[in-house]
Amino acid sequence: MVSVAYTVAFEGVEARMVEVQCAVSPGLPAFSIVGLPDKAVSEARDRVRSALSAMSIALPSKRITVNLSPADLPKEGSHFDLPIALALLAALDVLPDDKVAETVALGELSLDGSLVPVIGALPAAMAAAEESRTLLCPAACGAEAAWVDAATVIGAASLGEAARHYTGQTTLLPAEPGEVTSGPAGRDLSDVKGQERAKRALEIAAAGRHHMLMIGTPGSGKSMLAARLSGILPPLSAVEALETSMIHSLAGLLDEGGISRARPFREPHHTASMAAIVGGGRGAKPGEISLAHNGVLFMDEFPEFPRTVLETLRQPIETGEVMVARANAHIKYPCRFMLVAAANPCKCGYLSDPARACARVPQCGEDYLGRISGPLMDRFDLRVDVPPVAFSDLDLPDPAESSAQVAGRVLAARGIQAGRFDGSPTHVNADLEGGALEEVATPDEEGKELLLKIAERFGLSARGYHRVMRVARTIADLDASTIVRRPHVAEAVGYRLALSSEV
Repeated sequence: MVSVAYTVAFEGVEARMVEVQCAVSPGLPAFSIVGLPDKAVSEARDRVRSALSAMSIALPSKRITVNLSPADLPKEGSHFDLPIALALLAALDVLPDDKVAETVALGELSLDGSLVPVIGALPAAMAAAEESRTLLCPAACGAEAAWVDAATVIGAASLGEAARHYTGQTTLLPAEPGEVTSGPAGRDLSDVKGQERAKRALEIAAAGRHHMLMIGTPGSGKSMLAARLSGILPPLSAVEALETSMIHSLAGLLDEGGISRARPFREPHHTASMAAIVGGGRGAKPGEISLAHNGVLFMDEFPEFPRTVLETLRQPIETGEVMVARANAHIKYPCRFMLVAAANPCKCGYLSDPARACARVPQCGEDYLGRISGPLMDRFDLRVDVPPVAFSDLDLPDPAESSAQVAGRVLAARGIQAGRFDGSPTHVNADLEGGALEEVATPDEEGKELLLKIAERFGLSARGYHRVMRVARTIADLDASTIVRRPHVAEAVGYRLALSSEV
């Protein structure tokens, strides 16, 4: 007799359906798993055998063969334990065949039969919904998977609970979606003394999802400013939260019993490899740029990253997705992130500090910042000089705005953009291009005249010209202005021409 259960195998953020076939036939006692399993899947037979023993179910002295179909698709991970156990129990007539065949299952078994949380419950729920099947997963994964409304998600704490559910002895209730609520914000913009221009640039970047580069001496507050960016960004929408959590689920980052509406903030170290940043390695896993999808990628000590790593950012910044191509895998991941980079002006860090003048001016700064290529520098919408803060300023009273006040303006600007782009693939001003950019971001006569003069005087590239228009549109949104005016263009140009003569 051959019984069937269903599970999934992961290819990027996609979950492909896998049919688990189990046959119990006469012959020498054996338990074999075929269908291109990896080591973790091959070891499932020992975990399944021990879990069944814990339920006082003895395997018959027959040949047990489990086939994972399609056989040419690599099967990786410990989540195959539960579907293999269910298919085997159905083949032994312990569970009803039809009920098991209606379910997509995933979960790792402990030796005592309890179910251990696994990665990928959210993509698995999406795949189950497309096939109109119920998802059975460990109870700890239920709150995450239940975010997919179209699928019924059952969370079981053990194989015994799942078996009693199928036999009708104890029916398990569908899992409820869980949301992780972040604690009170501990980092506020009001903590930052001075740096009004940098804080203004941070607000503009958050409102339009513009890429931003901060350059300043050590201790001027670059990392402090970036750390407070999360406090002024609007929460993820339901669709964005689902997109982001699909990637985090595959990376095993959803371990708090649900998904979060807070935007991701990733800050990789400058020694990170290309596979860690872009994605790859064993199984072509998502990298930091994909884990920062719909959020912020903060790269401190930007010139210290390997040149090859920095150059690989150029295409993802433009397209919002990355193709991780390996000999055995071609996986596409979304990576629509906001890049915030910080750097010192030179190797010693004090090029612009008159009190500690660098002895190698200007060659030191040119050599150091020269590690950032022109095409990559061209992709930063906002370039900000972060000067050192005087000791006397640290004792001044705190008149600065709080993160909540700035977040209110950012949320209002994002609301204007949501209304403007309703029903289109564009979400924020940074995504504007082509005819849509000309339609909504073209300045008035005075503003256009200024922009043309600047473009001619400083030799703006076509990309630079359009990026100034996008930033000016965001500044106008923060002012609740329907028209991009000359002051908006002037402020946008000021951020574009800062730090470098190359625009």
